[in-house]
Amino acid sequence: MTSGRAFVGTSGWAYASWKPLFYPEGTKSAGFLAYYATRLATLEVNYTFNHLPTEKNIAGWKEATPEGFVFALKASQQITHVRQLRDPAETVPLFFERARPLGERLGPVLFQTPPWLKRDDDRLAGFLATLPRDQRSALEVRDPSWYVEDVYELLRTARVALVHAEGERAPSPVETLGTTAPFAYARLRTRPGYSDAEVDAWAARLRPMLEAGKDVYAYFRHDETGANALSAERLRDALG
Repeated sequence: MTSGRAFVGTSGWAYASWKPLFYPEGTKSAGFLAYYATRLATLEVNYTFNHLPTEKNIAGWKEATPEGFVFALKASQQITHVRQLRDPAETVPLFFERARPLGERLGPVLFQTPPWLKRDDDRLAGFLATLPRDQRSALEVRDPSWYVEDVYELLRTARVALVHAEGERAPSPVETLGTTAPFAYARLRTRPGYSDAEVDAWAARLRPMLEAGKDVYAYFRHDETGANALSAERLRDALG
């Protein structure tokens, strides 16, 4: 069986406060992404939660990164927070239309529902039905009512990953990670700068998924100093 691929990075990159721990002193903000891409090969973009990506955004991201670099995009708040997954045919296609010009650099699209949104199987099924089957999607729900087998089965049918967001108020059960899609999606958000022991624990959890042929996406929360960018490098190296 072919081993899966590990994509490990951070949520966001445009932080001047990451100098000098991650970005060298003197690095201009316009050069942050190009430098980031010399050290890590994937990035979770939160900008797209508030703004639909434009042709200019896409061109800039592609120009600054090499072939093989992967962007995971956080889906528009219009889909997840304003409409709260309702009427997805009016919102979802537009987001993917704007995202697709990234081409092979487009990784999973992350849909994060608000923490007050409770389980609604009919709403979920309608939303999942609008997702393109040729594009990876991941869903982060933040209320415990969602964590039941009926929901997992809906996600499996659509091949959508249930996100495990460590450090959030109500993360999904960690044992569900990688069980609803051909890939796993983890968001590591407990603290700035994970310890070596914590990174090793995550590597041990994710390695069997890679060995089983599943791709793994893991993104550390942006922090004030850039310590989690270093944690991302450690996890990437630990996963080989």
